[in-house]
Amino acid sequence: MTGEVAVLFDFGGVFVASPFAAAEEGAIRLGIPLDDLFEIVFGSYDRDDDHPWHRLERGEITLAVASREIRDRSTAAGYAPVEPLDVLAAMASGSGVRDFMVDLVREVREAGHRTGIVTNNVAEFREFWRPMLPLDELFDDVVDSSEVGVRKPNSEIYRLACERLGVEPASTWFIDDYEGNVIGARAAGLSAVCCGYTVETTREAASDLRRHLGLG
Repeated sequence: MTGEVAVLFDFGGVFVASPFAAAEEGAIRLGIPLDDLFEIVFGSYDRDDDHPWHRLERGEITLAVASREIRDRSTAAGYAPVEPLDVLAAMASGSGVRDFMVDLVREVREAGHRTGIVTNNVAEFREFWRPMLPLDELFDDVVDSSEVGVRKPNSEIYRLACERLGVEPASTWFIDDYEGNVIGARAAGLSAVCCGYTVETTREAASDLRRHLGLG
């Protein structure tokens, strides 16, 4: 491990529209209270447990299996079957990649710091999200929960990301749109900022991170 500084970035909610914002839109469209819909589709994102979405993001089950179990959960809760992809469809209508975040990564790298992505993701989504950014140009490493078998907010995924970059958690910053993931990173010894679910709050968080790193 070295004493150099590194910055870890979430993907969804940082570089593209937040899936949690998409869930809010989905709840309105489906006529299901947001808290109920979130629990049915994603489970508690403050924990890493046996909810089908969590198992999916750890690469333990396929999207088809997770979708079937989530539909069963929605009918058991008294609602019509909910298809997870329908809930996330609102993401497709977003404004695409946030160039100001890409610019921040480039600034971080120009300052000599290492960079990485730590994302809770799904194996079946890999071919869609990875081409959205020039990953090899922007990042030294990408930690995808479905590939490594551990997911945020489990502290182990942050420690793994630091180990793979060869940096100490205490010298590492992390940015994510979900507060629970930020708390998990801090529990692992990283400094972290929450960017929230909107473009405006993400810009503010990017400015905060830039200031903490002494950039510009």
